[in-house]
This record gives sequence, C-alpha cells and structure tokens, in this order.
Amino acid sequence: MKVIGITGGVGSGKSEVLAYLERHASCRVIMADQTAHELEEPGGPCYRPLTELLGERILAPDGRIDRKKMAAAIFSDGRLLALVNEIVHPAVKTYLLQEIARERQEDRYDYLFLEAALLIEDGYEQIVDEMWYVHAGESVRRERLKASRGYPDEKIDGIMRRQLAEQTFYERCHFVIENGGPFEDTCRQINEKLGEKLCQKQ
Repeated sequence: MKVIGITGGVGSGKSEVLAYLERHASCRVIMADQTAHELEEPGGPCYRPLTELLGERILAPDGRIDRKKMAAAIFSDGRLLALVNEIVHPAVKTYLLQEIARERQEDRYDYLFLEAALLIEDGYEQIVDEMWYVHAGESVRRERLKASRGYPDEKIDGIMRRQLAEQTFYERCHFVIENGGPFEDTCRQINEKLGEKLCQKQ
C-alpha cells in the first residue's frame, strides 16, 4: 500500500479530487480536519486539554466543543492559536501513524490518501511515500470560496496570506494536479497517474 499526501491551497478542490479517488481507486481516504474533529469529541485525547486551556466558553449546550466558539476564542491571538495547535496537531499525527500502520498490516488497499492543508509545514513528508499538490490559480480559488462558502475578500486575503507560496508546493511535491479548469481534465490527469491501478473499486 502506498501512502500519498494530498495538499494544496484553500479552494484548490482537494475534496473533489479525493471524492473521485474514492470512487475509482482501491483506497482509504483520511482527512486531517475530520480526524481533528473526532479527537476533540468528549472522551477524545484533545477534549480535556482544549477545555482546560480555553474554558467552558467554547462548549455547546451538550458539552461538546463548538468549533465556531473555539475559533472566536483564538481569533487574532497568536499565542492561543499556537497552544491549540500544540494540542491538536500531535494528536492527529499520532492517530494517522497508527492508522497507516494498521492499514499496511491489513493490506486491504492499493493506496491510503491523506489530506491535510499543512502536510508540508507539519513534516508529513517523513510519513507519506509521495506528496501530490492540487493546484488552482488564485482567481479561481477566490471565486470558489465566494460561491461555496460565502467568504468575503478580506477573509480570503487573510487565509491566503497564511499559506505557503505556490513555488514551495511545486518544489516539495512529487506530482501536481492542475484543477483550475474543467474537472474532466483533472480526472484525465489522475487516470494517467494511476494507470492500471484505476477503477479497482466500483
């Protein structure tokens, strides 16, 4: 089983690419953000440290962490954001390493695709066999974020300022998927890359 990291800027279309891979390859897909949400549930390894750090102000009435409240609590506070990341990121990485080891042992799939926006920044290059970069130009990504999430320009500006430069992605990734045009073209690139491994799962 090959472990492949999928990365790219916000709005590049990583989720769409992963959905296609799930349909057409023998694979498991793990999303780092989704994993973080699960680890932040009551009883999870991140729940108590986060509530001790940020207090009950981040909790929903049912006792779960309200992610919008947590985001508001750490907004514009670099120190708190760093402390939250110190709790969440190592826990996510530990979980992912365990799952990779388990899937290698069970040998059920050809691929395990791991999606995370911070694959490069968080050192996942040491974990995966290959890094794939899903690329779309800034103007395309902006339009997608406005259409799908309703983000204003100011919010998009802030997000993009915090992300790596395109050149860094190009230098550090093994394969680039150009996803700024028709999705049929994106599918063609994936099909050519996977070759005979394609469509092993219907």
